[in-house]
Amino acid sequence: MITIVDYNAGNLTSVRRALDYLGIQCRVSGEAADIISAERIIFPGVGNAQSAMENLNKTGIAAALKTAVASGTPFLGICLGMQIMMSHSDEGDVKCLDFFDGNVVLLKPSDRRLKIPHMGWDSLKYKKKHKLFDGIDPKSEFYFVHSYYANPTDFKDVIALSEHGIDFAAVIGKGNMFACQFHPEKSGEAGLKILKNFSVWNGEVAL
Repeated sequence: MITIVDYNAGNLTSVRRALDYLGIQCRVSGEAADIISAERIIFPGVGNAQSAMENLNKTGIAAALKTAVASGTPFLGICLGMQIMMSHSDEGDVKCLDFFDGNVVLLKPSDRRLKIPHMGWDSLKYKKKHKLFDGIDPKSEFYFVHSYYANPTDFKDVIALSEHGIDFAAVIGKGNMFACQFHPEKSGEAGLKILKNFSVWNGEVAL
């Protein structure tokens, strides 16, 4: 059973619909006990990092997520979920979950003709292999919508980059954690394949 974390900052319906389409059992919950006992966790998010962290800390979900990650539960962060897995976000100058060392910074393309937020389909530049990309055409594109991006301190945590005027970390991972800036649930067959792969991933590290 996959638990989709509800902390009033996620596009939960589209994630759940994608899993339902794939025939993968899931539940949406903001209860700490459900998160700690989950077989796998999807941590989606849209919106503002500061308000998201306020909700996570106020409800006790932040502590539950840390317990689950420390126990080895396979964990998938999406969009804002990925960003607040970092140690700090410039969006609201807020301390985040600290699963990855690094900062979340405003996307500033070198080409001023490029609009912010970065919205639309883009490809990835892979830096290492990972089980969640098994069976996916390397030329596949994924759907992004964001104004900030995660900037890990350790480049070894970066699985793939994408580009919007500058290269940025589009996918990061270590241990039982995998996080993507794009929305797999909105990324067609390639995105659905990531969710399918996650449903059977046991948390092996990237290859």
